[in-house]
Amino acid sequence: MRENVKPYDLVVFDMDGVIVDVSESYRDTVRQTARLFFKDAQSWKELPDPLFPLSDLARVKQSGGLNNDWDLTCLVINLLFKLVKEPAAAADPDPWIRHRTTITHCDVSALAQYLNRATDPVAALLKKNGKPEHEFITGLFTGDVGSGNVIKQIFQEIYLGKNLFESTYGIPARVHNGQGLINKEKLLVDRSVLEHLAGRHRLAIATGRPKAEALYALDSFGISKYFSVVYTLDDCIEEEKRILTRQKKKVSLSKPNPYMLDKISEDKKNQSSGFFYVGDMPDDMVTASRSTAGFKSIGILVSAPDKNSLKEELLRAGADYIVEDFEGLVEILEEG
Repeated sequence: MRENVKPYDLVVFDMDGVIVDVSESYRDTVRQTARLFFKDAQSWKELPDPLFPLSDLARVKQSGGLNNDWDLTCLVINLLFKLVKEPAAAADPDPWIRHRTTITHCDVSALAQYLNRATDPVAALLKKNGKPEHEFITGLFTGDVGSGNVIKQIFQEIYLGKNLFESTYGIPARVHNGQGLINKEKLLVDRSVLEHLAGRHRLAIATGRPKAEALYALDSFGISKYFSVVYTLDDCIEEEKRILTRQKKKVSLSKPNPYMLDKISEDKKNQSSGFFYVGDMPDDMVTASRSTAGFKSIGILVSAPDKNSLKEELLRAGADYIVEDFEGLVEILEEG
């Protein structure tokens, strides 16, 4: 980036669904985690594989209020569990034993019948039931990987794969020994476009990914050099801990909280003339509107399975601009 010249616009990007195609990684991990969660239940083999279309999952994610794909996975499992014939949940203090003991006594035949005939099964369950929280499910979504969060650990093992999971967390994989779906991610933007934008603007990342996973993708695709600042889930968690220590107050700084955008704009306020946030979810638009820096929100449809539906949701959430792809994004930024 050039210094000592007139201020450039600051353009902050979400990563997933904007810079990186995660349909075969994060999104498919949600489906695979949900299916593996019910493994060994009665009639489990009758469940379709995959459980539901990615377009169905996209509608659920667009409902908002989900900090990350772990939360999305927990919601999906809660919704599916509404159709499971269940015994009383096992009372074992070990969450893995509690999970396995309970699931082996569950009957998922009604769920299998429903999933095999419905078009958008999970979105329909969301519309009917809202966002339920079953005590058995939420009890397995407490803590972190390695400390009892069964759902998050299944997700991370599938997403990272055995080797990367074990090197990241320092514990053995329990349920998945294969390759990680992280390796199926694809770049949604040509590097030449990023180079063009970086020559005219200051580029940054604000993502709900953990730092290690964000940097892994940026390095793998060879695009780290285009972004002067990268804020991730780790930054939010660190600040949440500081607030809890100092103010004795528990807060969530993940999107749609504008914490990351506010911090990035504060770091770059003397070097920037305008502020833009590019995202693909309604919560991204809300995040931009809540920022104190005056961010303009740009909704991008490049990865949407149903562009018309997403466009309506983004506009309803307050998007200042909607673009189909990066060509449209360049036009918006250069007009500004």
